[in-house]
Amino acid sequence: MSSFLLHVATLSCVYALLALALNLQAGFAGLLNFGFVAFAGVGAYSSAIMSSLGYPAPVGMLLGAAVAMAVGFAMARLGRNLASDYWAIATLAIAELIRTVALNENWLTGGAQGMSGVPTLFRSASGVQNDLAFFLLALAMVTVALFACVRLTRGRFGRAIRLMREEPALAASLGYQLVPLKVKATVTSAALASVGGSLLAHYMSFVGPDYMLASETFVIWTMVMIGGLGNNLGVVLGALLVEIIYSAVPFAKDYLNINSDIAGAVRLGTIGVVLLACLLVRPAGLLPEKIRSAT
Repeated sequence: MSSFLLHVATLSCVYALLALALNLQAGFAGLLNFGFVAFAGVGAYSSAIMSSLGYPAPVGMLLGAAVAMAVGFAMARLGRNLASDYWAIATLAIAELIRTVALNENWLTGGAQGMSGVPTLFRSASGVQNDLAFFLLALAMVTVALFACVRLTRGRFGRAIRLMREEPALAASLGYQLVPLKVKATVTSAALASVGGSLLAHYMSFVGPDYMLASETFVIWTMVMIGGLGNNLGVVLGALLVEIIYSAVPFAKDYLNINSDIAGAVRLGTIGVVLLACLLVRPAGLLPEKIRSAT
């Protein structure tokens, strides 16, 4: 039981990183990104590829962050002349393009079979010790990311992207360059998400095209919306709650005597019901964004 709880806690930390990254882009900057999971996928594949070539894990993470930032830069520049809804659709198309490349380039990504045998970050440890060490690392990264996001969003940059989100015309009239702001928010979010993807690859010892399905973006969006758009601590709470629900479904599967295919649908359905209930009862999330008074 302790191993299972440690597994849930570790995955919660990984997805909390992804939720913090999406919240920075969507919650604070107001940029709708429906292809967000591509950043995590790029990080996961970069770590897996570099590990297969014999490079240490930090090299793969750095490469993943660099590639994800390049993808984020391309996304942001692509949307400079698009309305927010059209840009959101364009990000989904880019994510599907990247997933298609991963699905078909067998020589690089392993194709539909993916890449297995991604080495763990703690090769000297084994069993519970390895799981505990990985959890502590993931928890430390979430803590650092949470602190960084709070400092970033409470500073001048945070005020600028909030103003861009609420009143873009006013932000432009005050001298803010909107396109560079969008680029900075997207690139920063991409780098943070790629770290989460790299951790997931090393933890699961596998990476495949399914990591970049649109449903994965939906799950991360659900975490952010349940926790509270624009609230860093809220999205961490949302990630924890959604991961607990996801992990509880296998127990319900055994209790209700349903097969694995139906259990997958039950997972998404349960999350959808929770999201709908949250939107009806607390539309701003469990921990709504705090708007500071001018006084």
